[in-house]
Amino acid sequence: MADQTKKSGFSGIQVLGIVVLVMVLTIVGTIFAARTWLFPRSFTPVVLSQQEETQLENKLRQFDMISSLTAESRLQNNRQSRNAQDNPDKKLPDGSLKPEVYSEDGASREITLSEREINALLAKNTDLADKLAIDLSDSLVSAKLLIPVDPNFPMFGGKTLRVKAGVELAYRETRPMVKIRGISIMGVPVPAAWMGGLKNIDLIEQFGTDEGFWKAFSDGVDSITVQDGRLHIQLKE
Repeated sequence: MADQTKKSGFSGIQVLGIVVLVMVLTIVGTIFAARTWLFPRSFTPVVLSQQEETQLENKLRQFDMISSLTAESRLQNNRQSRNAQDNPDKKLPDGSLKPEVYSEDGASREITLSEREINALLAKNTDLADKLAIDLSDSLVSAKLLIPVDPNFPMFGGKTLRVKAGVELAYRETRPMVKIRGISIMGVPVPAAWMGGLKNIDLIEQFGTDEGFWKAFSDGVDSITVQDGRLHIQLKE
């Protein structure tokens, strides 16, 4: 008797199962990609704790700024008493500003903000609360931005683009250093040529020798430190 030949390969049921599995994975992958790139979720605004709010308000008062992080009702109820306590000589009885002699005595030239404080300020003082998020790491400031596209724009009309960017910020060799590390759109890095050849170029070194913004910025900064979750800037006199 001749030996029976063993069948090899997949049976019809197995092939059908593989096709169904591939279809399911394709659908899931498409939905995931659409949610991630074409319809990204808005960012969750940072909400500071009561202690964090108080610390930030104290910092802002050093620069004669009124914090808007507290609830509006709290500001309305406490504004007059707080102004009287913190700035007893700033206003006249009729509420108008009191003239005073300019002085820099005791003025702080340091700016220190945490990553949460920066994002909280964005959330409370701009319309970018759910569209922009800042991350601070060692010598690097990173940003995530959601940009709505005009409905009439080709292909991406009505969609939301996810943009990421990284800027190296430090103080080296007695001057600030600002370098664009990169920009990506929908997860695709933008070529250096499309960024005007400024990728990984020290903007202070490149433009700080000419009169203008970068020279003025460099001349006015005594030190910059960006660490994990913290930004510190020391200004010159």
